[in-house]
Amino acid sequence: MKRVVLAYSGGLDTSVAIPWLTEQGWDVIAVAVDVGQGEDLETTVKRAEILGAVDARLEDARERFVEGYVVPALHMNALYQNRYPLVSALSRPLISEVLVRIARETGASAIAHGCTGKGNDQVRFEASLASLDPGIEVLAPIRDWDMTRADTISYAEERALPINTTKSSPYSIDANLWGRSIECGILEDPWSSAPEDIFELTAVSPGAPPSIDVEVGFSGGVPVALDGHELGAPDVIERLGRIAGGYGFGRIDMIEDRLVGIKSREIYEAPAALALIAAHVDLESMTLERGLAAEKRRLEPVWAELVYKGLWFSPLREALDSFARTSQSSVSGEVRMRIRPGVCTPAGRRSQNSLYNHALATYGAGDAFEQADAAAFTRLWSLPTTEWAKVTRSGA
Repeated sequence: MKRVVLAYSGGLDTSVAIPWLTEQGWDVIAVAVDVGQGEDLETTVKRAEILGAVDARLEDARERFVEGYVVPALHMNALYQNRYPLVSALSRPLISEVLVRIARETGASAIAHGCTGKGNDQVRFEASLASLDPGIEVLAPIRDWDMTRADTISYAEERALPINTTKSSPYSIDANLWGRSIECGILEDPWSSAPEDIFELTAVSPGAPPSIDVEVGFSGGVPVALDGHELGAPDVIERLGRIAGGYGFGRIDMIEDRLVGIKSREIYEAPAALALIAAHVDLESMTLERGLAAEKRRLEPVWAELVYKGLWFSPLREALDSFARTSQSSVSGEVRMRIRPGVCTPAGRRSQNSLYNHALATYGAGDAFEQADAAAFTRLWSLPTTEWAKVTRSGA
């Protein structure tokens, strides 16, 4: 028998992929990677064996996901199309690394994923796998079996496969510590409002006060504290996500330009990601020199596009990460975030590396700004346009 390592999530497609690949003559090794999706993954892995996998494994990659993928994304304030914080896009290269390692350990000749032919994740997986092991065979059963989602559900029901997806609840969900995405079903109609029951991370907590302030501490651009309590970055993300999500903050409903050229309606929940990016941007505004800040803002969407398009293992991404790490040396301090229903915004910031000089900024007593310097500065600043105006408008 041929051996294949399957990126297994426990969802409809990868669950059906196990018996389907087995029918095609493959021994399936199902690998679930824990990136903080908050599910009972041990039960999920046991279900893979019931579905026919010859081996099923659970890999804990939560710490590595945050340190190696989420933190670089936060450093670059990464938002695809200025809205999507790269939830699924960040996990795919890490999962690919795990799959390649296990394929080598088990002597598997192929790796399989559960992505469709019109999605982004097929490209993210296959581009990553090609970079990590150019000789490995990659299988995409969902592309090959040519079944609609309803057909796939029927396939599972006919074989009494233990799955949770039904025709009445056909949603495709992907989650990790950075957020959650929801697709399919009624959500494919861009005019239809998303039903409330699809949301898990952003359900409003009853009895919460009208608003609260939460202080987020950063060191070198990494979140390290919440309300003065030192925490690891994964704990800051988890706790801040619960707080902000409890006020209904973090929902994204957008029409997204997919990599394959189509537009799709996407629903995301990312309370921690959006709150931390907003806090980080705010702290950078206080601690980064003007020229550096401007260049970084120009490069941030470049980084986000690279990762969205599956090019994590590219020299440009690595070079941009080096730039980002250098830029973060001064990004330490605290940002006070004010959270109220559906909103989370900075309400105060402080830093030992602050470039804000009160004596220069104030219009009150203690003003140290030399007003007289402004006249000569203004004349020199406007000199090019003044000279141009003399020439082009002399006859006006």
